[in-house]
Amino acid sequence: MSDQAPDAPTDRARNAAELALWLTEAAALRRAGQADPLRATRRQRLREFQSARLAATHADLLTHPRYQQAARFFLSDLYSPKDLSARDAEVERVLPIMTNVLPLSGLRALGHAAELDALSERFDTAMTEALGARLDSPLRQADYAEAWRQVGNRPGRMHQIALIRATGDMLDGIAHKPGLRMLLKTMRKPAQLAGLGELQGFLERGFDAFRSMRRADEFLDLVIEREQRLADALFDGAS
Repeated sequence: MSDQAPDAPTDRARNAAELALWLTEAAALRRAGQADPLRATRRQRLREFQSARLAATHADLLTHPRYQQAARFFLSDLYSPKDLSARDAEVERVLPIMTNVLPLSGLRALGHAAELDALSERFDTAMTEALGARLDSPLRQADYAEAWRQVGNRPGRMHQIALIRATGDMLDGIAHKPGLRMLLKTMRKPAQLAGLGELQGFLERGFDAFRSMRRADEFLDLVIEREQRLADALFDGAS
């Protein structure tokens, strides 16, 4: 379906509502996780551990001439240990404008990314609780694997991986839309003046990362196959 299809307004309203829902959930989980200093410290250590695992799993992609930009985008923007509260606030502030101005494909891409973010926050909250005091010292892989199985929810984990693919496919499609790079460049200064620098940076990095690959199929196939294999191994008892 193209962005100009007759039922696009209905699709737009539904996608905008879903985007708002995921943004609200992710922001609420982040606020709850930061409310208690000890829990916030433990949650940050978990995210750093997981970020280091991702970097190790995909180390070859991070140094690959064709894929390194996209790999960095996944680790720094789609799953990152850094505080994303500023970006949350910016997106919520301009959400009514974005839902009217963005092409439907862009709205869907943001929706997938927001759902992925909210689901990751759910799992991080559950993993932080399951690990507890074990996060007060350097986390062992065996303890992480045990907590993974304790939290469980295999269908949710599989959906998390599927969302990585869906987000990547959407970004890949958007990256090749004629004129979009020039539009983003034109928006840069107004966005910064309006206090939307974090959001603008996210959009530009995502666009450039996927445009630089020309096609993202092989990159996404590698990422998904590795994440699927790791999740299956953890559920099957690996440590």
